[in-house]
Amino acid sequence: MKYYVAYERGDRNWSAYAPDLPGVAVTGRDRNECRELIKDAIKMQLEGLREDGLEFPEPSGEFIEVA
Repeated sequence: MKYYVAYERGDRNWSAYAPDLPGVAVTGRDRNECRELIKDAIKMQLEGLREDGLEFPEPSGEFIEVA
């Protein structure tokens, strides 16, 4: 399953969050660190949902090409 992840650059760090998974957000020194941390956070969220017998949220984002 693929989830959209939004990245934001701050003055001294980066942050990332997954809009389809409320509460899944991380901060890191750089984008690469955020990528690894958000992957782990998403995995943990999905494992928790699975353990609780809950369904995974359907990804709702899309990419739009602008010419």
